[in-house]
Amino acid sequence: MATPRLEVRDVLGERIVSMDRLPFTIGRRETNDLRLGGSEVSREHAEIAVEQGKFVLRDKASRYGTFVNGEPASECELRPGDRIRLGRGGGADLLFLAGDEERSLNTRSTTGARDDLRQITALLEGFRALGSGRVLQEVLELVLDAAIEISGAERAFIMLSGSEGALEFKLARGRQKQSLTDSTFKVSRKIPEEVFRVGRTKAVADLLDGGLADAHMGTVALGIRNVVCVPLNFVQYVESADAKGEDRRIGVLYLDSREKGVLLSDATRAALETLAAEASVAIENARLYREKLEKARMEQEMRIAAEIQQALLPKPRASTGFIEAAAASIPCRSIGGDFFDYLDEPGTAFGFTLGDVAGKGPPAALMSALMQGMFAAQAYSPDGPAKAVTNINKALCRRGLESRFVTLMFGIISNDGTLTYCNAGHNPPLVIGKSGVTRLDAGGPVVGLLEFAPFEQGCVTLHPNDVVVVFSDGVSEALNTAGEEFGDARLTEVTQTSIESAPGVLVERIIAAVRAFTKGAPQSDDITVMVIRYLGAKT
Repeated sequence: MATPRLEVRDVLGERIVSMDRLPFTIGRRETNDLRLGGSEVSREHAEIAVEQGKFVLRDKASRYGTFVNGEPASECELRPGDRIRLGRGGGADLLFLAGDEERSLNTRSTTGARDDLRQITALLEGFRALGSGRVLQEVLELVLDAAIEISGAERAFIMLSGSEGALEFKLARGRQKQSLTDSTFKVSRKIPEEVFRVGRTKAVADLLDGGLADAHMGTVALGIRNVVCVPLNFVQYVESADAKGEDRRIGVLYLDSREKGVLLSDATRAALETLAAEASVAIENARLYREKLEKARMEQEMRIAAEIQQALLPKPRASTGFIEAAAASIPCRSIGGDFFDYLDEPGTAFGFTLGDVAGKGPPAALMSALMQGMFAAQAYSPDGPAKAVTNINKALCRRGLESRFVTLMFGIISNDGTLTYCNAGHNPPLVIGKSGVTRLDAGGPVVGLLEFAPFEQGCVTLHPNDVVVVFSDGVSEALNTAGEEFGDARLTEVTQTSIESAPGVLVERIIAAVRAFTKGAPQSDDITVMVIRYLGAKT
């Protein structure tokens, strides 16, 4: 039996391959007996074997199929002269030669061979350039310039799928490697959208034929006749038993020309489809690179924002002759919406505030910075905390910040132990001492919603060693893995257990108790705690 041969035509050119051993494997993987290029050639695409003296072709569950003489084939007998197609449009063509037939790659014209060599050279150079591209704009330019060089087209453009799945125009280029603007580049969207929808290459020899002119008047008016549009299919293989992976359409590559015969050869289409397959990977890599840079930039900005937010807060510990105070704030994200501040009037009074802005992240952080500024401006009001909170509420409402409100606790402790406060919709702080537990709930609604909301102030008398615990709802409403809240009762228990500890230690123990309670559950809100101990009147 004469050694069977295959006449091969793919993106790497044309050649004759002898099948010196059988079964003879074919595909993209290096270990195959015949390794082929092409976007639609699977890693292990097909094999040819001999059974009972006959040659048999088997498809090996390829992604895009195997065709013999134009018909789909999973397994069939091969006869001399049978034409084998791997894939639909971006694969490879084989001619099966079983005997001594003289097939003739040499019968092709020298001009055609030169053209194929030019296309292969341009294709390889395009691949090499794509490998160095990192910025998306640069990659798109490389793809379009390579496509024009391969095909001889006059113009080319790329459209990519946007966030909502619709095609978005990204870049157009001409033969002189110049970018074309919207005013110099006109084209109908009909062909690109059809190719993107069906996922198959479309070539039009003449837009004036077949009643296409009306649908492409803008393009025809420029003298454009020949069009080729290739889908950009991103295929990411996963090493597994079935070698399957992600396959999705990310856009289209469109080329056109006024010259007859340009863009229409099978070799040109195959080269463009192979370029499109490699371009899809390069474009996705460039997108990922851009997203990585953007993520790194955002993370850096968030780190800076967190540093600024921490710098805006006062030092966590404060002390006068009659009080000791400590506070800590742990944001749910990099930056948060909780804030606290101290107002020290040496020898006479000690003011404090703790607030919680609705929401999380950067908007809440900006709002908390605004609230700190307002507190600093209004806290010295001689009319007491209620008047200061009223002024803050009016100022915030007049700024018209929709759906942005704040819960706020503002109190002033005098040297003689008098605590005057206004609670604007905040979790009622606890006063814990020998006389028991008192909740500070006098005040009014949250600030920022109703401009003329009334606010009142409450007053309690502190005794030496009494402890005031002010906290955000990130403490009392912290959830464990079972969905239970930490609650005021646990907060009271932790405080009473460590009532003799310094305020800084007590703050740490409260936060540690919340952490232990919520272990295994994500932090769902900012956690802020302030502890103030009244030491007694300073003489």
